[in-house]
Amino acid sequence: MPSIFSYQSAEVDWCEGNFERSAVIAEYYNTISNVSFFLLAPALLYLNRQYRQQRALPMYFVSALLICVGIFSTYFHMTLSYVGQLLDELSILWALAVAYSFWYPKVYFPRFIKSRKQFFWLSGVTTVVSTLMSFIKPAFNAYALNCIAFHLLYLTWRELKKCNDKRVHRMAKVMVVWWVLAISSWLSDRWLCGLWQAINFPYFHSFWHVLIAMSLLYCCPLVIYFDVNYEMPAFKPKLEYWPGDSWPIVVPYVTLEEPHKQC
Repeated sequence: MPSIFSYQSAEVDWCEGNFERSAVIAEYYNTISNVSFFLLAPALLYLNRQYRQQRALPMYFVSALLICVGIFSTYFHMTLSYVGQLLDELSILWALAVAYSFWYPKVYFPRFIKSRKQFFWLSGVTTVVSTLMSFIKPAFNAYALNCIAFHLLYLTWRELKKCNDKRVHRMAKVMVVWWVLAISSWLSDRWLCGLWQAINFPYFHSFWHVLIAMSLLYCCPLVIYFDVNYEMPAFKPKLEYWPGDSWPIVVPYVTLEEPHKQC
């Protein structure tokens, strides 16, 4: 029986051919495409530095876990090991759990939750239980994690109904476009592998890494924008674009203004 640390001991093997471009890296492009996560975290910290100065803990925690996602995804695709698969999926689970714990609006708390501290405990217990269940059938973990995106889209829709800022609505639409492209790439690699191998283009999972990072680059400022509205009444959030509004491709970020006005 192979060790859980052994190469190719994982339950999942993506469409890209193994060891075709390196004797050490199992899935070459799936591995190097994780550089997008290593760029994502510092970009979020730098661009949203005004918010970071006010709410350092969630920004540093989430950014650190995004780096962990990149590290463990790199290790998984490099080795295709069982341990790598679990670390990859569990790092995503814990990153989502921390983001929910800090940023989930209080207005959506279950009725039996009376404070953010209680919600931390609920999120923590749920995440620990989910972590233990992940060892039962790891192949299902990725599908379950992707389903959480539908809840995030639902929350975004709820918040946009309260907001008249056209820039925020535009950012949300772009985020959804990136997410649709990302999930389409993930599903294509999972379900249509034979087709892509037939035409010698089995690289859609590497596209998934880049596209989901782009989606998060829009999602995180959107979450920050709504968090300022809920948790920082002394400030008004303002959406800005880097490097500038006139550029065809931009990266959104949030600045803080006083006094606060409703969106």
